[in-house]
Order: sequence, then structure tokens, then C-alpha cells
Amino acid sequence: MRRGWKMALSGGLRCCRRVLSWVPVLVIVLVVLWSYYAYVFELCLVTVLSPAEVIYLIFYHAIFVFFTWTYWKSIFTLPQQPNQKFHLSYTDKERYENEERPEVQKQMLVDMAKKLPVYTRTGSGAVRFCDRCHLIKPDRCHHCSVCAMCVLKMDHHCPWVNNCIGFSNYKFFLQFLAYSVLYCLYIATTVFSYFIKYWRGELPGVRSKFHVLFLLFVACMFFVSLVILFGYHCWLVSRNKTTLEAFCTPVFMSGPEKNGFNLGFVKNIQQVFGDNKKFWLIPIGSSPGDGHSFPMRSMNESQNPLLANEEPWEENEDDNRDYPEGSSSLAVETET
Repeated sequence: MRRGWKMALSGGLRCCRRVLSWVPVLVIVLVVLWSYYAYVFELCLVTVLSPAEVIYLIFYHAIFVFFTWTYWKSIFTLPQQPNQKFHLSYTDKERYENEERPEVQKQMLVDMAKKLPVYTRTGSGAVRFCDRCHLIKPDRCHHCSVCAMCVLKMDHHCPWVNNCIGFSNYKFFLQFLAYSVLYCLYIATTVFSYFIKYWRGELPGVRSKFHVLFLLFVACMFFVSLVILFGYHCWLVSRNKTTLEAFCTPVFMSGPEKNGFNLGFVKNIQQVFGDNKKFWLIPIGSSPGDGHSFPMRSMNESQNPLLANEEPWEENEDDNRDYPEGSSSLAVETET
């Protein structure tokens, strides 16, 4: 009976958590809907009594479409998980779980990883293994404790899109940041002159005055925070790093190497946006590869499987942990 109550309580808490996880998204949606009303109706149709309102509306809606499109793609593009060949078979899983000697377990993972394109290790030199998903982690793959799964090329878990940002949607997330910055900047620059007129009392209309003044304040506030975040991710892309790799340097056979995936500025950008530049501004999947393996800076590293070295390494308790949320201005969940 007590066990049943515990299960029911646990299920209820999970349900509440899923519902609450949509609150940040709901806040953003409500702010965007209000900004649309304030700009289109209170500013352009009520305050701007000149042909300029047509030009304002055309450019505004063009930016708004891309802004909402990329936000939608960031939210509803599911994180990509490792394919089946990285998962332990039923027999291997039984052998691994029944084995009580850690050194034997470690050797079992080394033997299984030799057949996979895996070239990175944990900080202690062990095979990167997720004991929750029961799989050998591909390079740059991490376990997200919020999504409860391993995510290919995981960057971070973002509460503002209620999704894990990784290989499948990192391009869309970057585009969302870029169009968000452009959206806020456009609103701020076009609203500013009318803000001054309302401030000086040159324009009537108490209701429109409130919307215009508040619209400028919100646009500037979001612009400052978004441009900092967007600048940070531009720096990450230019170095071919994820947020997790910026906080925790990937480990190769020769040791930690913070520039292990750095291919040069242009190639680094192509690793996210693809080779075809006509798709760079459009939220359509164009990232090269399958998310399971990535080109590395050193040809020697890419040609020598790191897991071929069977020399035992000491385990580190920190290798199997969840990083707390908040490693950047967005929540971050990393490997276990």
C-alpha cells in the first residue's frame, strides 16, 4: 500500500514538473503576442499617422515570421539520441550488470567501444558510458537529466524553449537568438522617435502612450540580454565548441584538449550551418553528419581510436554526475 502511494506521488510530481516546465515558454509567448499587438495596432495603426506605417509593418512582419519560425523549430525539434549500435545488447547488459569487479566492467566497455567511432574519454580516461541509458556515449554526447536521455552533441538544456539544445536543433537555436536580437533592435529603433514625442507631450492618447513606452523598455531590456547570449554562442561556434565543452574540456588520448574539434573559422561555421550558404538564414536542417562522430583538429587523433589503449585508468567519482542548471544564462545539464 505504501509503495503504491509512493509511486502515485512520484507520478504526480513528474506530471507537475512537465506542466511547470512550459511556464517559461508561456511567458515568452505572452510577451511576444503583446509586443505584436502594441507594435501593429497601438503604434502603427494608432500613433503613426503617415505612409511610414506601411513600411514599418512590412519589415516588422518579415522579421516576425522568421523570429516565430525559428522559435517554433527550437521548441519542437526533438533532441536526437544515439542510434542502436551504441546501446548495449541484452546479453552485454546482463554481463555488465552481473559483473562486480569494476576493472572487469571497464575492460568490457573498452572491448565493446573498439567497434565504435568513439575517440573521447572521461576525465579519468574511462570509456564514456551512461548507466541510465545503458549505452556507450558517442563523442560530444551527454545525458540530460531533465529530458532523461542522452543527446547527441548536447549544448545545454534551455528552459525558455523547454527543450534540450543539441545536434538536431542547435542551428535553429542560434537563428532564434539572431532573429530575437534583430526583432528587439528593430522595435527599439522604430519606436524611439515616438517615445520621445510621447515623453514631450507632442502626441495624445494615454493608452497608446503606455504601450509605446513599455514596448521600448521591454525591447531594450531583452536586446541587452540576448545580444550577450548570442555573442557568446557566436564565439562558441567560431571555436567549434559546445557550452558543455567550454566548461569541461574534452579529453583525448593525449589528454585534455580544448581545441580538439577546432577546424578553423569557416569550417567551424559549416559544422553548424552546412556548406550551402543559401540555407544559413533559413530554419531548415543543414548541419553535416549524423551527430555520432565529428572531424577533429589533429589527423593523428582522428586516425587512432582512443579506446584502443587498454591500460587501466583510475575511476573518478565526478565522471558520473549531473551538472547543475545555470552553467550559462540558460540552464545546463551535462553528462552522467
